[in-house]
Amino acid sequence: MTAIGALIGLSLSILLIIRKLSPTYSLIIGAIVGGLLGGLSLNETVTVMTEGVKEVTPAVLRILTAGVLSGILIQTGATTVISNAIINKMGEKRVFMALALATMLLCTVGVFIDVAVITVAPVALSIGKRLNLSPSVLLIAMIGGGKCGNIISPNPNTIIAAGNFNADLSAVMFANILPAVIGLFFTVFVIVRLMPQSVKNKKTMMQTEDKEEERNLPSLRTSLIAPVVTIVLLALRPAVGINIDPLIALPVGGLCGAICMKQWKNILPSIAYGLQKMSVVAILLIGTGTIAGIIKNSSLKDWILTGLDHAHMSDVLIAPISGALMSAATASTTAGATLASSSFAETILAIGISAVWGAAMINSGATVLDHLPHGSFFHATGGVCELNFKERLKLIPYESLIGIVLAAGTAILYIISN
Repeated sequence: MTAIGALIGLSLSILLIIRKLSPTYSLIIGAIVGGLLGGLSLNETVTVMTEGVKEVTPAVLRILTAGVLSGILIQTGATTVISNAIINKMGEKRVFMALALATMLLCTVGVFIDVAVITVAPVALSIGKRLNLSPSVLLIAMIGGGKCGNIISPNPNTIIAAGNFNADLSAVMFANILPAVIGLFFTVFVIVRLMPQSVKNKKTMMQTEDKEEERNLPSLRTSLIAPVVTIVLLALRPAVGINIDPLIALPVGGLCGAICMKQWKNILPSIAYGLQKMSVVAILLIGTGTIAGIIKNSSLKDWILTGLDHAHMSDVLIAPISGALMSAATASTTAGATLASSSFAETILAIGISAVWGAAMINSGATVLDHLPHGSFFHATGGVCELNFKERLKLIPYESLIGIVLAAGTAILYIISN
């Protein structure tokens, strides 16, 4: 089918998302329109859409089971304990590094980036109020750290990129460790310093309490058990050749953590909470799979390859650029990584890039433009720090710079290592 049809379908999906229609339905409608305008019959369009959904089904299963780990970490208060410990340990003098590191580590252990920011934000705003720091600069520190953690985590974007390339998840996570560290320091020592840090007009910041909710929080030692067990299980394959699928490792790590934190009574509510959060992503992935099927069966990827060739760009850039373009289209790291990896995996493998590096570059590329206003991340993170639309909009160039550094870091590391 023609690239024009796929582009019109994708553009329609974006327009419908901006107009506040459900992202899943927007993607499905865009897929139908794209297929028909691209030259397929109605039956052929539906077939291509369902084939696209079939390809994301393994990732959907893994993402749903990841809800066990995520739900337990959040509902037991383990995420709060871990973030507070980092911030308290590093102190107010290193507040930006503490915030970025706390958010990074929360994402690294499998917490969604928007949830990680929401978790750390009350502590950040409390410190910001005492030090007269702008909510915008506090938020960019958290977002930067979250993006760095997101590319080395068992989060949906990493799971689905690895799955579409048939690459080992732990190896894909490991490939981006150095770029993530570089991105962390770039956020703290470059991006933060480019922004005004103090509150000049003394605007009212969100009122936060310094004390925690009146509930029994676990100790730091027991809070770390769930992520540590998960990481150890995922690391067994590259370390000793024992392959434990994320579908098993993620819930086992969460359950071990709940038992060690003596949160038996909270296991079922935590699992229900995690399933609810992951179901939103799983449903989004189904919609993403439909438009991915259309794009994969169109000549759009050939257009992109021709454009890169005419621009005299290296074939290595196909992976990060496709991740960036698809994240811009969907304003989502997960959907962007899904579209890019499902549409370009065969092409990337065919030019000689390994499955691990192809998945890693698409994953980091998907952080470049995943924060645009037609996505939920833009509004959720702005709302938690009480930024209006205009204030939140001003952060986009800084976020994009962080994403570019992450994507470039992975691409350069691949070139050096090969």
